[in-house]
Amino acid sequence: MATVKKITNYIIARPKLFNFIKPIADRYCDLAGYRKVGLMYEDLLREESHTVQLALKRLPPRIAYDRAFRIRRALQCSVTHTLLPKEEWIKPEEDVPYLSPYIEEIEQEEAERKMFDALTRK
Repeated sequence: MATVKKITNYIIARPKLFNFIKPIADRYCDLAGYRKVGLMYEDLLREESHTVQLALKRLPPRIAYDRAFRIRRALQCSVTHTLLPKEEWIKPEEDVPYLSPYIEEIEQEEAERKMFDALTRK
């Protein structure tokens, strides 16, 4: 996750590179198809990660419910081999990070915990 953040910051800091990459990234998201079954990008994060599990526990109830609904609806689309009607697709403006702030917070807490665990008394 930290490497992705570094690459993202590197690209955003360079406007020409950003303007070159942005249409490619938008097209990739469209071709990936997860929005066509009603999923947001962060619904695709691996739940097996300890950090993601903790972040999911910290989600407000409404956001957690919406996430579970999106995943169940996408599974139903997968089983029936169909896509949602176009008006129900997730729009790029709606696909905002809802889990990343919690993940970053947990990573900072773990880094702080490791730092304090490494302290020695002189």
